[in-house]
Amino acid sequence: PAKVDGSASFAGDVRLPDMVYAAIRQGPVGAVRLESVSRKPADGVTGLIDVVKGEDWVAAVATNWWGADKAVRLLRPRFASVGGRLSGDEIAERLDKALDGPDKGGRTGYRLFARGEEDAGFASAKGLAARYAIAAAPHATLETGAVTARFADNRLELWIASQAPQVARRRAAAALGIPHANVQIYPMPAGGSFDRRLDDDLAAPAAILARDLRRPVQLMRSRLEESARDPVRTPAAARIAALTDTEANIRALSIKIACPPSAREFAQRLFNDAHPTEAIEATSGEADRMAVAGAMVPYDIPHLAIDHYPVRIDVPTARWRGNAASYGVFVTETFIDELAARGRREPLSYRVQMLGQNIRLANCLTRVAGLGEWDGGMDNSGQGVACCSWNGAHIAVIASASRASDGAEGGTGRGGFRVERLSAVVDAGRIINHDIALQQIEGGMIFGLAMAMGCATGWTDGYPDARALNDLSLPLLADIPEIRVDLIESQEPPAGLGEIGVPAVAPAIANALASATGLRLRQLPLLSGGL
Repeated sequence: PAKVDGSASFAGDVRLPDMVYAAIRQGPVGAVRLESVSRKPADGVTGLIDVVKGEDWVAAVATNWWGADKAVRLLRPRFASVGGRLSGDEIAERLDKALDGPDKGGRTGYRLFARGEEDAGFASAKGLAARYAIAAAPHATLETGAVTARFADNRLELWIASQAPQVARRRAAAALGIPHANVQIYPMPAGGSFDRRLDDDLAAPAAILARDLRRPVQLMRSRLEESARDPVRTPAAARIAALTDTEANIRALSIKIACPPSAREFAQRLFNDAHPTEAIEATSGEADRMAVAGAMVPYDIPHLAIDHYPVRIDVPTARWRGNAASYGVFVTETFIDELAARGRREPLSYRVQMLGQNIRLANCLTRVAGLGEWDGGMDNSGQGVACCSWNGAHIAVIASASRASDGAEGGTGRGGFRVERLSAVVDAGRIINHDIALQQIEGGMIFGLAMAMGCATGWTDGYPDARALNDLSLPLLADIPEIRVDLIESQEPPAGLGEIGVPAVAPAIANALASATGLRLRQLPLLSGGL
């Protein structure tokens, strides 16, 4: 109830006696050192107390946050940068080209998952092949990063929303040169972070500000700064090919995904406290099983090969709700649907007959047909199906969608399509709290809808193109379709619920649009690129 009526306290709501407010600038992608600031233009800001500089950041401190933010903008900080400042188009081109052969060092992809003869038949036989483009996805958190710090008697207190509090504690202690035991963390609600608060780069500056000013300080990011510093869900390119028999049964499947070794890069920041540019350098060219784990199909296909083509894009990437399944399932489930349509096979039963021993997912597919009033999903039905297994949980989704016309509610300005209904059947083992489980699935499905509509960004001169929430085609309350969820009663061990709602939604919508319009969409967001 406190979250609904506004009385819940988040990290930015902390108030301490004699507290002051700070706003920070940490520079664009690749910034490693603060070169200069112009102090004079900020001196006239009402309430300004001080300007504090760190190695690669600058903060303005004032009696109110609005004054601090105005002052830090007037400072016009300049940063030294390393690495290339690639544009969004250049990153997409680099990812796409990586799939076509060896790079300058002669490297190709890494074979990370294999079954059967792997590449059996691809050299000589003709099958269906497709390429996919996945844009980077920002976290777009409602609450921007905020930390309140108080330092006295060589002890530090931190009020912070962190998914890795021991990391925040370690970094703050190192910044002040004090023992870890002298740092006390008070965990605060994050207001929805979707793994954004695993990456912390505010605890150390907040600690330094509290020490130098000798009074409590609340350091809060502006929306622009939050966007600029957001380590996004990696962009990716994919190529997938299949060999089928005369009845459209899949004999062999090859999946190649080009993207940075995102999990390894993230681990360098989390565990080794590496600067984002150092983490990119340390992991450049490495294979990453987690980057392609989402493409591990649940189907009993005799010959399967999944390759990772690591690509350096010089943009920090990180974990995101659904992780590799958020793009891997989109690639595989839309392609499976295309194979079914090519063979004139009903797409739901086509999936069920390939599931082999995955009885739990087959059960989800069978039950969602009734829940979603499945009519076969063939031409002009406007219905699409998708499914996946992830983190021990299983889900099947049916979407009812259509292309929207210009000027219509939910029209091309809001994703370009209308989703009338989303139906899901979930098997996540034993459910501990039914209401929370239901909320997790519904929230995940809305997250997947946002990914399909336009939660994406490119870059220009080191800054993201999407700098405010209204730069993203995020669904409004009016855009949310009817959502039906059936949680299967099970005595299996409890499985993850926070991510399973995300991956199957975008492919289900894409498959519904293909049924309604005949147009196969092979990119995320679905109607990006002027389609």
